[in-house]
Amino acid sequence: MSSRGPATEKRPGFFSQLRSLFTFTKAEFGWLPWVLIAVLVVGIGIGVLVGFLIPPVAVWSIILWGVTGLMFGLLGAMILLTRLSTRAMYIKLDGVPGAAGHVLSTSLGRNWVASDMPVGVNPKSQDAVYRVIGRGGVVVVGEGARGRLPRLINDEKMKVQRVASGVPITVLYIGHGEGDVPISKLSATIKALPKKVDRTTMAAVVKRVDSVSQSVTSLPIPKGIDPLRARAPRPR
Repeated sequence: MSSRGPATEKRPGFFSQLRSLFTFTKAEFGWLPWVLIAVLVVGIGIGVLVGFLIPPVAVWSIILWGVTGLMFGLLGAMILLTRLSTRAMYIKLDGVPGAAGHVLSTSLGRNWVASDMPVGVNPKSQDAVYRVIGRGGVVVVGEGARGRLPRLINDEKMKVQRVASGVPITVLYIGHGEGDVPISKLSATIKALPKKVDRTTMAAVVKRVDSVSQSVTSLPIPKGIDPLRARAPRPR
């Protein structure tokens, strides 16, 4: 009797994912264990204090309030761990070629259309340009040395202007210099743009721009740390 096929790959459990998240974050923030312990202790302490302050003061009441404080401490620790893991992810992505594509394709939500692949690449310098289309118009994001990006940026702007005249175009440069946007603030900066395009116009712009865009999948993509590997695993 033939086999039914390879066994379905088992997805990691909650505690396995939590351990991976903790290890990933601790690699960047060595003080993480002590902070998480402190949050738990504070939660228990507040619960016990409430048990003493709210009558009737009894052993069972103090224990129940202590357990309640522990639950809130665990919740607080989880929230803190998640936020610190996000910070650790951005620290690891900072300066890595391709990081902008990863952030744009995973962090903007349904109001924006983006791809993890650049729309323009300079194979020699590893500079890249990404395009995002949404309710705030068209955003062209430059990744690399700012002095070498104007040509790629202008080419993309001209391409968009030919098929989407009147749609606002915003140019952002990733970096830490004056006027640059850090990778950690890229998605927030784009989401904060005022909504100037309705959904119908947005869909039309996406189709028009895609129709004139030349595929760059055959172009050499800058090599470096895979940004997908730097993404913080999240417990489910």
